[in-house]
Amino acid sequence: MYWLAVVMVAIFGTMVADALHIQLGVPYAVSTVGFAIALTLIFITWYVTERTLSIHHITTLRRELFYWATVCATFAMGTAVGDLTAYTLHLGFLASGILFTVVIAVPAIAHRFMRLNAVVAFWFAYIITRPLGASFADWMGVPHLLGGLNWGRGTVSVSLTVLIVGLVGYLSVTRVDVEEERERQSVGEPA
Repeated sequence: MYWLAVVMVAIFGTMVADALHIQLGVPYAVSTVGFAIALTLIFITWYVTERTLSIHHITTLRRELFYWATVCATFAMGTAVGDLTAYTLHLGFLASGILFTVVIAVPAIAHRFMRLNAVVAFWFAYIITRPLGASFADWMGVPHLLGGLNWGRGTVSVSLTVLIVGLVGYLSVTRVDVEEERERQSVGEPA
């Protein structure tokens, strides 16, 4: 259910960012800044209200609402950022994807070697996942004329959907992603 919700939020965030640009003519730079401000305000309000931004402490409805607001803003901003680099900055989709691949390594390296706070590292990386994935998906789907592989957006969408369903199914069956302590607590065993 969680991953279905994430996919729906991803689609919604993409539609919001695209509608602002295509329907209302808002430049990608303006929507990127607007979504970044919205995301910052959500983080500030969440932290001031709850004193944590950790996903491991989402134990109340209010924290869950903050989480989903953050995810929605992240997807909208990520779409705008990816389109900003590909179109406005003329990097194209492949170069944008490579750029975001490098950028997503920053929080991992900073966390590992510079002691960047784990929560900050998580959200930094999470925010970058959207323009990273969108850039590569666009690169695979758009025509050669636009610098893509011309596999077709429908083919790419269906292929990625099958991949996501397969990975979620694998994790659901194997539970390799479930921490032992949480698993024991969920079935009532002592930790």
